Amino acid sequence: MRISLLQSTLVWEDIPANLAAFEQRISALPDTDLIVLPEMFSTGFTMRPNRVAEPMDGQTVNWMKAMAAKTGAALCGSAVIEVDGKYFNRCLFVHPTGEVVHYDKRHLFTLAGEDEAFTAGREKLIVTYKDFRICPLVCYDLRFPVFSRNVEAYDLLIYVANWPEPRVSAWDALLKARAIENMSFAVGVNRVGKDGNGQCYVGHSQVFDMLGNPMGNSSEDEAIINVSLDKGALLEARQKFGFLNDRDTFTVV
Repeated sequence: MRISLLQSTLVWEDIPANLAAFEQRISALPDTDLIVLPEMFSTGFTMRPNRVAEPMDGQTVNWMKAMAAKTGAALCGSAVIEVDGKYFNRCLFVHPTGEVVHYDKRHLFTLAGEDEAFTAGREKLIVTYKDFRICPLVCYDLRFPVFSRNVEAYDLLIYVANWPEPRVSAWDALLKARAIENMSFAVGVNRVGKDGNGQCYVGHSQVFDMLGNPMGNSSEDEAIINVSLDKGALLEARQKFGFLNDRDTFTVV
């Protein structure tokens, strides 16, 4: 499966500007199967959801459907979604067919007050696409290995993020660790630039294979990373080493 990571600056709380910028970047991509965007890619990591929240039939979701149909690729990224008066940091996975599935961020970033502005999700999502089982998660979820644990036999772990510069070393270390401990491809897409709160981001978007070997990484500027994932190599490594056979069993509450 061919995958494209779009590490980009974001215009603060300006949905039309961000969608137009991403559309331009997408138009320049080579043939790909999956396009991964950052967390809150249409607004930036805002704690003012009342200013930017959209319904599931709003501009951002409809744009993702249009891009998926146009490119023949799936799109994955999170946006601010409102449902019944509640706000969610919702990771959307849009198939080329127009089918939309989603995961609501479970671990809300209390340091920034995300838990006060948004409602937490509870359930993981496993998406089947191009013969890959994919687990999409969001930013702060990366710090919680129990919830990320590969108990579903997924093949690809995706983290979309707005992970700030002061703690980017943790991003680098934990993303690699999640790949190794779960014997899964791990993809992390982070933004760059400065947001409306003055927080700086330096990217470090990257891809690791199931043994923690880097497959593609970015600079600290805007970048596009194109990588091809080989499921056959993944299955061969799992059979050879068998590490997942010895994993613990547990229930997340």
